[in-house]
Amino acid sequence: MQRSGNPWGLPAEERLHWAEGLDVPTVHDNPDFDVLYWVGCAASYDRRIQRVARAVVQLLHHAQVNFAVLGPEERCTGESARRMGDEFLFQELAATNLATLQQHAVKRIVTHCPHCLNSLTNDYSQFGGKFEVLHHTQLLQELVQQGSLPAPAPAGQKNDQVTYHDPCYLARVGKISEPPRQLIQLTISAGGNLQEMPRRREQTACCGAGGGRMWFDDPPDQRAGRDRIDEIVETGCQTVAVGCPFCLTMISDGLAASDANIEVQDIAELCLSALETSPIMNDAN
Repeated sequence: MQRSGNPWGLPAEERLHWAEGLDVPTVHDNPDFDVLYWVGCAASYDRRIQRVARAVVQLLHHAQVNFAVLGPEERCTGESARRMGDEFLFQELAATNLATLQQHAVKRIVTHCPHCLNSLTNDYSQFGGKFEVLHHTQLLQELVQQGSLPAPAPAGQKNDQVTYHDPCYLARVGKISEPPRQLIQLTISAGGNLQEMPRRREQTACCGAGGGRMWFDDPPDQRAGRDRIDEIVETGCQTVAVGCPFCLTMISDGLAASDANIEVQDIAELCLSALETSPIMNDAN
């Protein structure tokens, strides 16, 4: 993170490779943007999480949101470093990011990562960073309510039973639990429902990646979130919706280790899939 600005140790020049084939403006291409999309390290470098960023961008385009990304100028927020006790590294990364955000006069930020959301909102404010920071489900729900984004139509029978895993930093810390559920409900097929787990909302269970444990090499059957996998399997659902890249990774690995045939999808992916089958979108196209 100190050397390359991301936990993967990959070049900053590769931060925008996930956007290949999409029209994704940087802050230099579109300096008059209204919303900055904070992509984060996971979506920049992890191939599975890149699909989440691509879904978010396509939804923003559908809603004609005036947005931009930092691209190679973005660095890790330093959230994991601070939680693991490396305060110097955190402040080093925070100072770099704050200077970049101030340089581009950023006021409103959307991110699909609750860890980034927590740092940008609560950690960076300790160093003078004052931004309106939204989770992508909050912005997407806002766009649906405004009519800027068509309400998703059910994507098919595979989504007739869905459960939702509340990310810790979204529900426990951010007190954000309704927008994700409202969006999920719009994507569920007629006759289906959102199957809640016993631990949910502000009493949610950790996936096992919090506090920097995302970077530990624990075997799947020994991870802190192992009992959460059991709860997901017990719902009998075909799909588990998530709203955090760390949760997506940990739950996917845990389900694979359990030989459970359950699909893990970010809420943005569910919304995009539903939109692409919507009669409204088909008529527009």
